[in-house]
Amino acid sequence: MPAAVRVALGWLALMLVVALLADVLMPYGTTALDLRNRLAPPAFMGGTWLHPLGTDELGRDVLSRLIASIRMSLVIAFGATVISATFGTTLGFLAAHFRGVVEQLVMALADFQAAMPFLILALSVLAFFGNALGLLVLLLGLHGWERYARIARGLAVSAGAQGYAAAVRQLGASALRLYGRHVLPNIASTLIVSMTLVFPEVILLESGLSFLGLGVQPPATSLGNMVGYGREYLTRAPWILLSPASIIVLTTLSVSLVGDWLRDRLDPTLR
Repeated sequence: MPAAVRVALGWLALMLVVALLADVLMPYGTTALDLRNRLAPPAFMGGTWLHPLGTDELGRDVLSRLIASIRMSLVIAFGATVISATFGTTLGFLAAHFRGVVEQLVMALADFQAAMPFLILALSVLAFFGNALGLLVLLLGLHGWERYARIARGLAVSAGAQGYAAAVRQLGASALRLYGRHVLPNIASTLIVSMTLVFPEVILLESGLSFLGLGVQPPATSLGNMVGYGREYLTRAPWILLSPASIIVLTTLSVSLVGDWLRDRLDPTLR
């Protein structure tokens, strides 16, 4: 395993631990104010260890808010990725099973989704229907489903032409059993790699929407939310913005590195 992948896996493990133990690790509440220490610098820039990463414009502890933001952003990204993979794979299997009109309809929807500027669509929906957290996750779950649909449809059609799928069908297995118990396990590695490619995109989308004020709303906080509020203090207190921005860059880079490594490991043509 390359050293870069080891570091990436270590970073992702750290982010997972932080997300799971956020309530234990946060030294202060995310809304706790310390007005006497407004815009206090981090400890490594001359500040105190009471606020290791400094404070924001309201005296809130940046470290505490960063920990809570990591949990929020990872939960949103994971939920949206699972929704996208489930929805796209299901449509891909339907297209492969029924073929004909159903296949043409699914592929037309996939083409429409790929041609639609997703960020503009997301901004329109959130501005019209409100920016509830559930709606945000569901909306982000519609990003990238066409990739899973194309992959699942193509691999399912190929599996249908192979002996094992034909044998299972001749034995009288239902379509649900055929695709769920036999086809899906054989294409799961390709779908997992696709998930690692979509996951960082969802993190960046959530960050962008929160930066624009249409994502996670106060008093909740996310990485993009912190970047959005910190941009106004970039010259006076850059640590407010740089801390969450660094987490976004390192996390998306780590997921991409692991995804590339998995693709190479799971691709039989490269062995």
